[in-house]
Amino acid sequence: MNHLQKTAPEIARIRKSAAILSKTLRKLSVAAAPGVSLIDLDRLARNVIEASGGRSAFLGYRPYGAKERYPFTLCTSLNETIVHGRPSAYVLKDGDILKLDLGVEYEGGISDAAITVVIGRVSVEVRNLVKATRNALREAVRAVRAGNTVGDIGHAVERTVTAAGFKVIDGLTGHGVGNELHEDPVIYNRGKAGTGQVLLEGMVIAIEPMTSIGTSTAIQRKDDSFATADGSIAAHFEHTVLVTKRGSEVLSI
Repeated sequence: MNHLQKTAPEIARIRKSAAILSKTLRKLSVAAAPGVSLIDLDRLARNVIEASGGRSAFLGYRPYGAKERYPFTLCTSLNETIVHGRPSAYVLKDGDILKLDLGVEYEGGISDAAITVVIGRVSVEVRNLVKATRNALREAVRAVRAGNTVGDIGHAVERTVTAAGFKVIDGLTGHGVGNELHEDPVIYNRGKAGTGQVLLEGMVIAIEPMTSIGTSTAIQRKDDSFATADGSIAAHFEHTVLVTKRGSEVLSI
């Protein structure tokens, strides 16, 4: 067995982790509304995870290149912030675009997923961005099966996003997941079909298209979050996906 492939017991733990994660994101998507603070959402996430027997995979984690360990359960990225935004006392208002990114650990199994939530009324262009990013994730998952490559995944994301008239963010990627929060291989959001790491049955990967209306360039802020260089609205969706012989299984449903 290749070191990238997970054993049946490992997959079972990851699957349980992903079930807790999915339940938590569903509750967060309902709770995110005008008048609700980002820190309230963080508390809700931690309460749901812990009540379900899990643990936050983000709390205390230090991503590569970050200056310090992450002090929250949830990443809350607003508007032009793409990923790694921190919960605060900020109160959501009509027109905000909120990215919720969450990792859960259960008995050593780790999953990672993200959604974009539209708060109240937004422009048609913003709704189209969110739709295109969600569609890109769907198409990327369809490209997953043993024998295909990470290039197939990146190609699916890039093709879907650019066809809709939006931008793929450069330098921010998906990754392997399961025993650690970030594992090999890197899952790019661009790629040439048929190139790169071959997908093997039993691999578990986090696929996460990150997009914007106006730019492919991200800037890293002092708090380790990433934002669009031109201040345009960003979107982000992510699933934890198991590679199977005949296709894939989305664990974070």
